[in-house]
Parts: sequence; structure tokens; C-alpha cells
Amino acid sequence: MTESTIQTATGGGGLRALAMLVRGEAKMVIRDTAGLVIPVALPLLIMVMNASSANSEEIVDGRTALDIYVLPIVFAIVIATIGIVNMPSFLTIYRKTGILRRLAVTPVSPMTVLSAQVIVSLIQALLGLAIAFTVAAVAFDARLPIDLGPALGIVVLSIAAMYALGMVVASLAPTPNAAIAIGLIVFFAIGALGGMFGGPDTLPDVIDRIGSVLPFGASVDGLSAAWAGETVPWRCWVSLAVTAVLGAGVAATTFRWDR
Repeated sequence: MTESTIQTATGGGGLRALAMLVRGEAKMVIRDTAGLVIPVALPLLIMVMNASSANSEEIVDGRTALDIYVLPIVFAIVIATIGIVNMPSFLTIYRKTGILRRLAVTPVSPMTVLSAQVIVSLIQALLGLAIAFTVAAVAFDARLPIDLGPALGIVVLSIAAMYALGMVVASLAPTPNAAIAIGLIVFFAIGALGGMFGGPDTLPDVIDRIGSVLPFGASVDGLSAAWAGETVPWRCWVSLAVTAVLGAGVAATTFRWDR
């Protein structure tokens, strides 16, 4: 976010200020090439690497292993990398450079900056999901989930849970580099336990049960069930909802507006 963006935003208020800050946040995200490309390119690479074998194995009602197993992991990776790694790094930059402190004495509150960053990263996540599914559908004949409603519900809760974890990372990390490091540790930890590097059969039973109630595993299991037309396990809904609520609560009580 540039100084001119701050000055322009503080000249107004309400929705106009939010719109100006969203535009500034979008420019910052676009200029951050790695942060823009990796959350989309990495999941696409994983999908393409597994598509040829997974697409030939039909599981149920025309849905293949690509639909039921690969795409849920791809969706979870897109949401988690943006929510847990990307977003916290921007917020800690603003705190480190004093932007949030300066905005605290203007008509535009620091909360407006947080809202703008969440909006922009949410748009990025939705675009990433749309790109991933479009490539899968066009190139590998992927199909929509059998139970589309529960699938959309899991996506919404997954975004809420991952972003809540990201806000916790932003509230605890003292520097932008620390935010990236902590975010990556959290991402790879819950991803590894949630099946990002292999199915449940590759993990000990105890570890698999732990991973299934963490947000990454809950997202993958919930989407897999919805894609196959099965009832989404209650633990998926509970895990994601509890993570979203607790994460938001922790972030709200621990977030520092200044260095």
C-alpha cells in the first residue's frame, strides 16, 4: 500500500475509503509475483501430475479419483496458502511500517485496512479455485460435486477457518519474514496431517485421526464426501466452524496495531 493510497483513502470515509484501499491492496498483491502465482501454480502442478492416472479411475456416478481425491486437496491448498501464508505477511508489513498506527488517528480505521486485505485475498482465493476447476474440467473432464450445496458450504467454512488461522499468525508474528515462516510451518503441518502428501493409508491411525479434525483434513474430507454424493461427516463442519470462531477470537484479542 502506497502513501498516496493512504492519503486518498483518509480523505473520504465509509465505502469510498474501503474501495480505495481495496484497489491499493489489489495492486500490492499483483506486484507480489510469488504471492500471486504460487497459490495457483503449485496446486495446478500437483493436479496435473496426478491427473493422468486419477482421471482414468471412476469411483462413483461418473466422478473419478481426480474429482473425489485430487481436486479437494487442490482446493484446500489454494485456500490455505492464501489465508495462512500470503495474507498475514501483508498485514505484518503494514504494522511494521507504521501504516496501521497512522491510520488509527484518521477517519479510516485500521480495521478498514484489514477488511480490504481480506476482500482482496478472498477474491484471489476464489479466482484460484475457479482456475483450478476450469483447467481440470477442460483438460481432464472433471465434473462438479454430486452434492453441490454441501461442497459450497465446506468451501465457505474452509475459507473462514484458514483466514482465521492467518489472522492468528498475523497477530503473533513480529515481522513480515516471521509471518511467512510461521505461516509456512502451520500450512505444511496441517497439510501433511491432512493428506497433502499422501492418503490416510500412509499415516498411522492416531496421526490420521488428528489430521482429520484439523482444518486442512476437514476441508479435504468434506469436499471429497460432497463430490462423491456422500453425507459430509459432522466432524468436518464442527472442525472448520470451531477453528473459524476460535481463530477469530484469538486474533481479535492478541492482534497488535503497532510494533
